[in-house]
Amino acid sequence: MTVQKRTDLDWQDVRIFLALARHGSLSAAARMLSVNHATIARRLHSLEESLGEKLVERRPDGYVLTLAGTHALEAASRMEQAVQTLSRGAQDGMPSGLMRISASPGLSGGFLASRLPTLAARYPALDIDLSPMLRSVSLERHEADIALRFDKPKDGDIIARPVTTVGYGFYGTEEACRAAETGGSLVLIGFNEADGYLSQAVWASAQFPRARVAFRAKDQFLQSVAARTGIGLALIPHFIGRADQSLRLCDLGAVPPCREVFLLTRSRDRKNASIRIVADEVADLFKQDRNLFD
Repeated sequence: MTVQKRTDLDWQDVRIFLALARHGSLSAAARMLSVNHATIARRLHSLEESLGEKLVERRPDGYVLTLAGTHALEAASRMEQAVQTLSRGAQDGMPSGLMRISASPGLSGGFLASRLPTLAARYPALDIDLSPMLRSVSLERHEADIALRFDKPKDGDIIARPVTTVGYGFYGTEEACRAAETGGSLVLIGFNEADGYLSQAVWASAQFPRARVAFRAKDQFLQSVAARTGIGLALIPHFIGRADQSLRLCDLGAVPPCREVFLLTRSRDRKNASIRIVADEVADLFKQDRNLFD
């Protein structure tokens, strides 16, 4: 059997592979690294030559990792963290490097964006990348190190711990609420048509089919901003509504069910001190502001 030739690794090749593995397409990896497609392809080929293994397969919907690619991704992620630690200076017992945190747009804009920067300020060797996404991200592909999701994963090498329960209500300005509560025409602020499949959008349409949806926005934090104008009521989480002094809760007689939020990490990262510390810190943020959620 012929042994494939292996050569020394180039860290720049590894960086390219990490971006492609996480984002699944040449275009997304090229945008993230500000390089062209040819550079991505060339660097990937160079890494495969160095390792003597095929790392990715091209499919109609993007690139997927081979078994060798999955193993390489684990090792490359550890290399990345080590490089970041070295470049920032090692600090015993302190989180360091880039920590990628993914959460829904509502949680990101309405809660985390104003609180996570305090962690970066507390830990000088730690950088935080907050990514607002509706879709589920793959912790297995290292698209994120920590994810906050409303749905508990049913499989995978994932640790899921509940951090809070989110309740919902209709919020609006005093004038908008008074108009709705005194029997006026119900005017709502909702999701974009493309996101009409989301559970809160489906519930509102079924519960108030005749209501006018005067304004639509992609996420609930933006909907709360629109509600400040007085145009209508927004069905938003209490943690967003209660934090906005220009809005108040409006009783329309029905609200959708509460939903539990889970903090997700990879099981194999149990011994990763940085991820463990930051995950605990994020969980504590919800405990500290439990009055917004209760």
